[in-house]
Amino acid sequence: MNKNTITKLKSSFDALQQMVKDSDVEFWYARDLQQILGYAQWRNFLEVVEKAKKSCKTAGAVVQNHFADVSKMVDIGSGAERSIDDIVLTRYACYLIAQNGDPRKEPIAFAQTYFALQTRKQELIEERLRLHDRLQARRKLTESEMELSKNIYERGVDNQGFGRIRFKGDATLFGGHTTQSMKKKLEVSGNRPLADFLPTVTIAAKNLAAEITNHNVKENDLQGESAITGEHVQNNTSVRTMLGERGIKPEELPPEEDLKKLERRVKSSEKKVSCLIKGGSRRVNKEYNSSFVQAPYRHCG
Repeated sequence: MNKNTITKLKSSFDALQQMVKDSDVEFWYARDLQQILGYAQWRNFLEVVEKAKKSCKTAGAVVQNHFADVSKMVDIGSGAERSIDDIVLTRYACYLIAQNGDPRKEPIAFAQTYFALQTRKQELIEERLRLHDRLQARRKLTESEMELSKNIYERGVDNQGFGRIRFKGDATLFGGHTTQSMKKKLEVSGNRPLADFLPTVTIAAKNLAAEITNHNVKENDLQGESAITGEHVQNNTSVRTMLGERGIKPEELPPEEDLKKLERRVKSSEKKVSCLIKGGSRRVNKEYNSSFVQAPYRHCG
């Protein structure tokens, strides 16, 4: 596949993309994809679509979320129109259709790479946003706890006292489960912070309790471990009550992926996607087969 062919195919595939009105939601029509992939007959293309649907179901996705049957009017000449069946496809659906097509056809070989890259970039964006939310919550909690440590040190409480205050706060927030018992429950290594494995909502809850404690310690000039412990326990009780009213029990939420590992994976994925984007056209020329898409990361370090 030469460079000119790749350029033309990319322009053609880019032109097929549709956008839902007044939104940034994208979609493709199956009949448009049929033509560019080189299927002359709709019935033949539907066989590939059915295979793609099976792949979608096998992957655990909801087929209807990616393949939506629709009818649309088409011009048949002299101002007349008729209704035809079509299918609205997500990017993932297009990727599965390409994967189930004949890679010996140039447009399909190109589509496999094209939609694989687009799908992976979307996944990476979503993963990056989830990481950003958790990281932001985690950083705020770290800052709040550092401020609390500073505040209570100035009021006669040492590091061991701070540990006891935080320990009792966690036990309150987690319904009697201590920090150590929550680590055991979530299978967190003993030397790792529990917060690195908590979902965003729980991290935010811990931060809110710590922020309220910080505020009231300064506002009411609380002194000594006993007074500050009482304040922190009360604040964690209030936060737990609020979560409970919304059906959330922090101790019952499943653990999230280790933030450190998630950061490393996102950075690694960014490098690999960048590698694919930069080298994709060159590799399609050199490796004109479906193995590039089936195992794309094999080509990048």
